[in-house]
Amino acid sequence: MYNSMDEVPASLHASVDTDDSEFDMNALINNNAHILFIVLDSLRYDIALQEQTAGNTPNINHYGQWVKCEAAGNFTWPSHHAMFSGFMPKPVDDTVNQTMLFFPKDIGLGRKGPKNAFAFDDATWIKSLENKGYQTICIGGVSFFNNRSGMGKVFPSMFKESYWHPRFACTVKESMDNQIHYIQKIMAERANSQPVMMYINIDTIHYPNHFYVEGAAPGDTVETHAAALRYIDARIDGLLNIFRQTGRETLVIVCSDHGTCYGEDGKYFHSFNHPIVNTVPYMHFLLSCNN
Repeated sequence: MYNSMDEVPASLHASVDTDDSEFDMNALINNNAHILFIVLDSLRYDIALQEQTAGNTPNINHYGQWVKCEAAGNFTWPSHHAMFSGFMPKPVDDTVNQTMLFFPKDIGLGRKGPKNAFAFDDATWIKSLENKGYQTICIGGVSFFNNRSGMGKVFPSMFKESYWHPRFACTVKESMDNQIHYIQKIMAERANSQPVMMYINIDTIHYPNHFYVEGAAPGDTVETHAAALRYIDARIDGLLNIFRQTGRETLVIVCSDHGTCYGEDGKYFHSFNHPIVNTVPYMHFLLSCNN
């Protein structure tokens, strides 16, 4: 008789007795905590660590240290399909015993996940949260979220609501500011009786980012990449404060979907396998309404 668990080594099967998360996802969800999933598109781990260590990202640093992880894909499309299905970036130093916030039941790891993980039956944990009463919202950035093409409609269709505007595009220097202003508007308009799961694709670091260094000529570099991250850091609390003001706890997940190269080993951009592309920063933390 077919059993999907036969496709995965027994040593990797999840145990219901495993308690590998500092957060009880089921308790958070049952208590209607908000969930905010922020992807800093294209952020490299080495630059994130460099800026954190130098104290150049004080607002991000307030919430924790970046964890060095392996990306689920080498560009936006495969990486997000994996993450929306529960396969978040895996810690490089602890791939077997990684914390699982969301556990897909039907892919061979066992029907019962770690007891603190949210185990789900649907194609995505987003859909399962919707089925539990969450209002799921997508705020697009790069063109995979623009709702203007067949491919650009796939990810937005996973959410009950999705929003994209040309002012959110990576070619617009103020794209993150425009996204935050829009989020503030739509959150203010809705009643606080329903928990929100929001995904936001912040494309500030994605090509082109040269304009975050004043006077820089067109052509992105590790320096302009770092400057774009500092630009994000100066605004990240503006985004988090919107959720603080709702009076609910919010689980915040922040990570990159892939890195990007600027000439290392003759490589440019991403969508290929290279340590810089495959290594990404990750963190998650609980945001209370008064911290």
